[in-house]
Amino acid sequence: MKTKEKNKNWIVIFSSLLLIILGVAIIGGKHLYLYLSKLENDIKIEEYFEEPIVETEEVIIVDDGVKEEKQSTPINTEKYIAVLEIPKINLKRGIYAKNSKLNNVNKNVYLLKESNMPDEEKGNFILAGHSGTAYFSYFKNLPKLDIGDVAYVYYKGGRYGYKLINNYEIIKNGKANIIRNGEKTTMTLITCKHNTDKQLVYIFELMEDAIK
Repeated sequence: MKTKEKNKNWIVIFSSLLLIILGVAIIGGKHLYLYLSKLENDIKIEEYFEEPIVETEEVIIVDDGVKEEKQSTPINTEKYIAVLEIPKINLKRGIYAKNSKLNNVNKNVYLLKESNMPDEEKGNFILAGHSGTAYFSYFKNLPKLDIGDVAYVYYKGGRYGYKLINNYEIIKNGKANIIRNGEKTTMTLITCKHNTDKQLVYIFELMEDAIK
């Protein structure tokens, strides 16, 4: 009887240890992925400022799915075409070309196909990003911004400074009604309002011409 109880106890202990080991492995793997993803972003931003590049004309099929995708490694060699920086929320993220397979909201900050580029007068530079707790929730801190806060876009060797002039909520239905002054050069950032059926829209206006 005592032998059976001892065996049972060992089984319980072994199972508990196995669960702990698995838990540590899963958590450790996530932290490793986040670390590698941040490292990749930092390296590519350094490369961008060393040698800015322009958009490629090559046609690539873009995956716009909303499902989170598992990746064996986040490291890739494709370069950024621009960099978004919002100092107040400590955000500095590179942007891929519209036709890049990496230009996907589940992988990075997403440059919408309808977007103009920062050097287009009276254009609207439109970016979307996830909120929430996923590793790709790069826009989760946008609600911390106040009217008057600034953001910068680095593009083709220049820096474009923008000021936040408006923000509002819309119903999440696959479309975004962007309310802006068509006589101004603007930037629009779009993200989901966490745990709701709404989205948040942030309108920035250009406050300074590109600084080379």
